[in-house]
Formats: sequence, structure tokens, C-alpha cells
Amino acid sequence: MRGNRSGPAAVLWDMDGTLVDSEKVWTISLADTARRLGGELSAEAREAMVGSNMARSLGLMFDDLGLDRDPARMAEAARWLTDRTGELFAAGLEWRPGALDALRMVRAAGWPTALVTNTLRSLTEKALDGIGREHFTVTVCGDEVPHGKPDPDPYLRAAELLGVAPEHCLAVEDSPTGTTAAERAGCAVLVVPCDVAVPAGPRRVHRGSLVGLTPEDLHLGYAQAQDERVA
Repeated sequence: MRGNRSGPAAVLWDMDGTLVDSEKVWTISLADTARRLGGELSAEAREAMVGSNMARSLGLMFDDLGLDRDPARMAEAARWLTDRTGELFAAGLEWRPGALDALRMVRAAGWPTALVTNTLRSLTEKALDGIGREHFTVTVCGDEVPHGKPDPDPYLRAAELLGVAPEHCLAVEDSPTGTTAAERAGCAVLVVPCDVAVPAGPRRVHRGSLVGLTPEDLHLGYAQAQDERVA
């Protein structure tokens, strides 16, 4: 049943906001970075950063603060933001409701899995200390591909590492940015919103939370997304 209309060949998990409640951590470190740069990050800019990569987030921050995108200053801000976020990650991350049980269920059911995140490898490793590396067959981070989400590169790389076609994968995402990336790669998407609403669309099936997720739910979600794609 792998990779046909009955079910996906692999399950690809986003991290921030999907598995762990780390977007709240990013809100703190981004606000701290903005203050260090001499300003206050607007709510609109912060919302636009949800699910984004480091380079895009810093670009949005500098624009929001009215700062020139000076490469040296942006590089220094990236280093400071990474260090600050690492401190917060090391203190521990809270699971999203139902996420741990969902990870265990997917692995027990025999699906290959990938963690697909825009977060840097150095920070992801800190998060994995708490999440558990055993849940994932492979992991792909934002600094390991040419372009992060919303570009499709992270999902294309994960599918390549797993040896499956992207269109036979089901991605689990919480943000518009991540959902767009998965769609562009050709994946079906199970959308479980966290901090930002995600519009309905082709290849997208929405669910309120990961609580109580079953193999049958994944089969059904994948099939429904395939129906949307055909439509």
C-alpha cells in the first residue's frame, strides 16, 4: 500500500510548531535580536517569519526595523540570533499536543520518516536531544539545501534521501511557508496549524491537532489530498 492512493510511501515531519512548540521560543529570540539592533519587531513581521528560514527572517527583520541590509551586520545578527535561540532550545522544548504519540505511531506502523526543518543543523541537534533522533530515518535542515522553505528544496532532499518520489510522500506542516514548500515539491500535506492560520488549497488536508492520529487517518488524509490534486 506504500506510495499509492491507499497511503503514502513516507511521512515527512516539520519541526517548529508542528512537533514542538518552538515558535514561541523563536518569538523570544527574534524579539531579543530586534532590540539588540535598536528596534521592536512588529507583530506583522513576526507572523511573516513563521516557518521561514534564517536568511529570509533576518531580511524581514531588517526591513521591518528600517535598516539597510548590510551583509556584515546581518551576518553578525544571524550569529547572535543563533546563539540566543540555542540557549533557549537547550532549556527544553514543549511538545505540541499529540506529537510524541503521533511520531511513535508512524514509526511503529513502518513508515520511513524524515524531519524536514528550516532550522539550522546546529540548533536542530539541540532540539533532537529532547525530541529523540530515533523517530526519524533521515533529517534535513535549512542550511543543508540551496534554498529553504517556502522553496521545495528541503522536501525534495528528504524524499531523495529516503529513496521515494515526493508525490508519494505525506508532509505534516503547521505554517503557510512550510505547506507551500511541501506542495511545490509535489507532496500531499496534512496541515495542523499552530500560531498562524493556513488557507485551504489543493493537496492540503486540515486537522485540528495531532491528538489521536492513527494510521487510518494518514491513509485517508493522503487519499483526500490525492483527490484534491486530481481535481
